[in-house]
Amino acid sequence: MARTEIVTITNMCMVCDGDRILVQDKKDDDSWNGATFPGGHVEKGEPFTDAVIREVFEETGLTIRSPRLCGIKDWIREDGSRYMVLLYKTDSFSGELRSSEEGEVFWVKMSEFSKLKLATDMDILLRVFCEDELSEFFYNNDNGKWEIKLK
Repeated sequence: MARTEIVTITNMCMVCDGDRILVQDKKDDDSWNGATFPGGHVEKGEPFTDAVIREVFEETGLTIRSPRLCGIKDWIREDGSRYMVLLYKTDSFSGELRSSEEGEVFWVKMSEFSKLKLATDMDILLRVFCEDELSEFFYNNDNGKWEIKLK
């Protein structure tokens, strides 16, 4: 059994400010849009933490500090490669909030998040960000039927 695999690594960060969270209304991807958190691809050779800091800045204008890895979302694609999203959160940031071509960014109370038009499965993914006993959101393809496994 091979111990290596082809992996696409991305990130997403929940930026908190008291009882508010930073939301991105993602518009640039027809297959995955709606309310989510900022993030994006890790470039080849780039440290994971540097990548999430860079992506949040590019998409929001905020410079985050001390992002904490709080979970992983992953699945196996049809071509056999793995797609991995490293989930971070932080409450330390500076800068002026601005939107980007990826989508409008704005603050919302945590209690109001679920009332937004959410990107696919963001309501479930939020549990990994918020519940300390969860650390992985895995899509399992069981004979063509996708199911979510939270661990």
